[in-house]
Amino acid sequence: MADPYLKYRTRFTSSLKNELIPLFNNLSRKTRVPKSRLLDEAIEDLLRKYHVVLPDTDVKEN
Repeated sequence: MADPYLKYRTRFTSSLKNELIPLFNNLSRKTRVPKSRLLDEAIEDLLRKYHVVLPDTDVKEN
């Protein structure tokens, strides 16, 4: 089966501490925010913490 085409996103693989998974799943379920958007927010916050300049993106995701 072919991977779906991702126009504005890039697929990557990582791992998390086991105890974070249920907390992350519950947060996504409770807030009704997709995990990919929660990860975007977390990564952006981390980049800001380390003073990385983020590109100005005008792309709206569907």
